[in-house]
Amino acid sequence: MDATDRKPVIAIMRPQGYVSGSRKLAESFGFDVVAVPMIELEAMKDEYFDEFTENVFSRRSDYVIFTSANGIDFTLDKIPEDRRDEFIEALNETKVIAIGPTTRKQLEKLGVDVLGMPGVYSSEGLVEYLCPDVKGKNIDTARSAYGSTLLITGLRDCGANVLETKVYTLTMPKGPLQEELITRSLNREIDVFAFTSSMMVRSFFDQAGSMGAGEEIREVLADSLVAAIGIPTANTLKEHGVEVNVTPDEYTFKEILRVAKEALENN
Repeated sequence: MDATDRKPVIAIMRPQGYVSGSRKLAESFGFDVVAVPMIELEAMKDEYFDEFTENVFSRRSDYVIFTSANGIDFTLDKIPEDRRDEFIEALNETKVIAIGPTTRKQLEKLGVDVLGMPGVYSSEGLVEYLCPDVKGKNIDTARSAYGSTLLITGLRDCGANVLETKVYTLTMPKGPLQEELITRSLNREIDVFAFTSSMMVRSFFDQAGSMGAGEEIREVLADSLVAAIGIPTANTLKEHGVEVNVTPDEYTFKEILRVAKEALENN
């Protein structure tokens, strides 16, 4: 194969459960894929979960917000199987808000009617979308332990009563796969790095640092195309001294692939 025909190689660092779908999607955009999880998901149940479910079951919730498909799945896993249909019925008597299309699709697949979602798929977008209508309202949300605090503080500043329960957390896997990703990066085998969360950025640099390659990996990224899924992730990369080349207008993995491919073609 001529060098000019070589497909660009993209590093996908999403959790293991996303690898297969992410790989297929990236390949459909013409990328070769190096897929190594730099974050993983782990179920958790905090002291607010029972209050959260009771608010939904008793119809005390005016709004229920889900900020990821994972948040929905980890929430349902904690509800007794014989009460899940009842929980979905109760959700349908509240105003359910999804942060974006992936979350909305997951809710609708379960039979949950979604009132709407923000124009910008982020915590800031949710606050802007809901703020005019939530003064004095009860809002419940189930999400990651690493969710942006801007959602909670923003809604409270709008006058809402907000209860947050954290239904899953993120961990940073370490092992031969993660070491290999850094090694291949240092060997300049990767053209595009797709970062989809701040935790992923921290894990990537933590792994590089543990291998004594913290500064060298910054040089690699400076010579590569760096894509961030949204502003918080882009800001975390900047904190690590990395310039972000592309950020999609819609905060979805499909859009990150599209803008990365477009940037390569225009380069």
